[in-house]
Amino acid sequence: MPRELLTVSAGQAGNQISSEFWAQLCAEHGISPDGLLEEHPFASSASSALGDSASISPAPATPHQPYHDRKDVFFYQADDDRYIPRAVMVDLEPRVLNGIRNSPYANLYNPENFFESQDGGGAGNNFAKGHAAGDAVWNDIAEMLEREAEGSDSLEGIMLLHSIAGGTGAGLGSYILERLSDVFPKKLIQTYSVFPHATGDIVVQPYNSILTLQRLAEYADSVVVLDNKALANICQDRLHIGEPSYSQTNQLVSTVMAASTQTLRYPGYMNNDLVSMIASLIPTPRCHFLSTSYTPFTSDKVEQARAVRKTTVLDVMRRLLQPKNRLVSTSFASDAKSSCYISIMNIIQGDEVDPTDVHKSLVRIRERGLASFIPWGPASIQVALTTPSPYVRAKSLVEGSAPPPRVSGCMVANHTGIASLFAAQLRQFDLLRNKKAFLQAYTPEPLFNGSLEPFEDARASAAELIDEYRAAEKATYVDYGAPASSSDADARQRAR
Repeated sequence: MPRELLTVSAGQAGNQISSEFWAQLCAEHGISPDGLLEEHPFASSASSALGDSASISPAPATPHQPYHDRKDVFFYQADDDRYIPRAVMVDLEPRVLNGIRNSPYANLYNPENFFESQDGGGAGNNFAKGHAAGDAVWNDIAEMLEREAEGSDSLEGIMLLHSIAGGTGAGLGSYILERLSDVFPKKLIQTYSVFPHATGDIVVQPYNSILTLQRLAEYADSVVVLDNKALANICQDRLHIGEPSYSQTNQLVSTVMAASTQTLRYPGYMNNDLVSMIASLIPTPRCHFLSTSYTPFTSDKVEQARAVRKTTVLDVMRRLLQPKNRLVSTSFASDAKSSCYISIMNIIQGDEVDPTDVHKSLVRIRERGLASFIPWGPASIQVALTTPSPYVRAKSLVEGSAPPPRVSGCMVANHTGIASLFAAQLRQFDLLRNKKAFLQAYTPEPLFNGSLEPFEDARASAAELIDEYRAAEKATYVDYGAPASSSDADARQRAR
């Protein structure tokens, strides 16, 4: 029985990423934009188009389940056998949702799972307004979520896609996150959260970011950090795009999201469900902010990214540790001597990956000291081997397009260096807060009720999170947060 996941997207960035993500999943599971299972790519028509020399296996006897892939993790089948995403899309203004309704994938989604505010005015890039709107619209959103949850056989968790800089994704997204823990207390909650560039175009984004960071620390079980600055650097340096479009950057995000869930959809012997992945990556509750790396980056929307170099397991695993392939811009390298990995999981996709090559790669990484680990835990890199989507490769052969790489990899890591990203957000917050700028836009809202206490609470939460990550770099972290003994108190007293 598959462990299903429910996906919720909030705001402009969340819904744009969501639309790219579902297009990626459809391609990897052989589902058409209308939700129908496409003709099996290894069927006779495809094989004849490839020619006799193509090493293609004959079509299996059961055309509707030709591979051992778990479509049911993210999709469910309607009465007409169409595959419908288990997705709820929420926004306070209609522009992005209307774009999805008019896209080639318009018939893929359940139209009952689109929610937009009646006035369509949005949240004005104000966390407090978005949060207040959540209180007014929650009943409608909750009805959609509960309907999807009740239609699942064994719902394991909920994924939230949003940005932390604006009003809807940050404010309404945070409200949804708070209420999810109440409505689904036994379900895992994982977010894919887009962190803003320091020079973003939203002047109050430091306020929104720190207020959202507090909720992510308190209510989420796992947060996958997606950094706009890192995405821009990858597009410019790796894909050679001067000014990438939203569609291009969102496709990079969707590629990484699909890769990070590959073991759930194409299961092997390990990491077949979300709880096993989170348990191995997050040893302590608050240090649950994860970074990702991916290689090689390819894109059908970027001409320069269509060519694929020769890939080996060693090349992929070494590149995953390089900053240029990381979707977080903060440095985890030698300029931050104390920073270290808490945990690493490499998801390696390949048709015939030899476990011996994986072992040799791990030995080489250890010999060269490419990754330093916490002193209070195991220094190991977990490796999950998974099969890449056969639909994508077969379709590329039929269409004559560039095939996917022979070996690709996604790294999901828990690293103490992520605290420097939070510290940068906190510095921006302090600069704005010390000037008392734009406070009048927040204080009248119900969350603040004329007081600035929510700002102080959020700042304290962010500072505590940074302190805990820095404490995790030391061997004494095992005693972090423990009440001081009487002997410790006496020693401190004598030191005074």
